[in-house]
Amino acid sequence: MHLSATALLGLVASANAHGIVTKPATRTPGDATAAVCGQTMVNFYKQDNTSYPEALMRAHGLDKDYNAAKCNLYLCRGYQFADNTANVQSYKPGDVVEMDVYIRIPHKGYANVSVVDTTTNTVIGTPLIDWPNNYAATLTPPANQTKFSVTIPALGDRCTTAGTCVLQWYWLGQGQTYESCVDFTTPKTASAKMFKA
Repeated sequence: MHLSATALLGLVASANAHGIVTKPATRTPGDATAAVCGQTMVNFYKQDNTSYPEALMRAHGLDKDYNAAKCNLYLCRGYQFADNTANVQSYKPGDVVEMDVYIRIPHKGYANVSVVDTTTNTVIGTPLIDWPNNYAATLTPPANQTKFSVTIPALGDRCTTAGTCVLQWYWLGQGQTYESCVDFTTPKTASAKMFKA
């Protein structure tokens, strides 16, 4: 089922909360996302890039092209790396990454930023920053919830290939899930060389 522009705008207007990372550049949907998630899903997020998957599903926004095995709505909203190869960041362990978040409609919830292995949808290590409660609980969220920094940890060789790792901002509250993903790579670790005396 495809949603009309009017239906999409109506759904956007009735939503309870919205948010997205605006810095660094995050994944956005394109042709590769449409191929596995459906054009209806892409249209939905292009109408409002701060929306969330639960609203998409309530709007019956998953069309015949939706492939659950390839489009995980709870990993970077399902946005595919192939649409985002031009936005891969290069970080080294210890680099400080400045992040900006736009909270259009706040509501109380839990949030964090983690390094996520996209091949398994698992967090590597522990969150780099987290707000265990009261995230965006006020009409004007505190500055440290919308402008903050995270430090890239030592990741070995886990994130040397583009598309395998993201910094994922995750916000959950009132049954609404928000995710923004920053693709990045880290350099390969130098192998120890053996020399004969």
